[in-house]
Formats: sequence, C-alpha cells, structure tokens
Amino acid sequence: MRSESRGPLFTLLIVSGGLIEGFGLAYSGMARPEVVLDFLQLEDFGLLLVMGGASVVAGVTFFVATRTLDRAPLTDRAYTRRVKSLDRNVVTGGLIFGVGWGVSGICPGAGYASLGVGNYVILWALAGMFVGAYAQGYWRAYRADAGADAVSAD
Repeated sequence: MRSESRGPLFTLLIVSGGLIEGFGLAYSGMARPEVVLDFLQLEDFGLLLVMGGASVVAGVTFFVATRTLDRAPLTDRAYTRRVKSLDRNVVTGGLIFGVGWGVSGICPGAGYASLGVGNYVILWALAGMFVGAYAQGYWRAYRADAGADAVSAD
C-alpha cells in the first residue's frame, strides 16, 4: 500500500464518508427496524427509494473513479473487474441472509446507524450477525480440514 494513502487526510475522508452515510440513513428513517419490516411486508417502499438513490450515486462515483484514478483509494489495488458467478453458495447465503433480515428487520449498515439514533437493543442483532458470521467461517474451515483429511487418507 502506498504510505501517502494512509495519512490523516485519508482517515478524515473515510470518517467523513461514514458520517455522511450514517446521517443519511438516520435522516431517511432507514435506521429504524420497523421501517425495514414495513418494506419487507410491502407496506412502505421508502427503503427502495433510498437504496435506489444510493445505488445511483455510488454507481456514478465508481464510474468516474475507475476512469480518473489508477488505484482504489481504500485498498490501493488497481481497479479490476471481479465477476462472481451465481453459484449455490451465493443463492443459499442470500436466502439465509434474507430470513435473518426478515426476522430481525435489521440490515447490517442500518443496524450500526441505528445505534446512533438510540436503539441500543440493536446490539443483540449485531452480536448475532458477528456470531453467525464466525460460525459460518468456523464451519467452512472445518469442512476444508475434513476434506483435506479425506484426500490424504486415500
């Protein structure tokens, strides 16, 4: 990584981006789980408008950045196209994520912003996300080790 990309101005830029994102989520009401649940029950489409607006802004930003910058600001890697195939893990993971999202009404980004509006009960959902991600990583490592043992036994 380039050393100049990790200076105080870079850190200020990242913190500023987070502040703007958190403010926008709270201002739009998307940091409230009941708003997310209303969207998932097809009663309030405000979340769709917020996500759509954010996607347009992010898309324009990436379009401009990939043409004007030689490297990604956060990772300092050259811009490359990463194509992820639609495989069983993507579909299964998406379904599992959707069930968790529907049960809790907590989207990860909005979950963190929800702390800022005083919803401290959200910590239980965030803890659940961390434990779930850790459990999946542990399970994946266990399966990889079991597969390596099976191959070496042959």
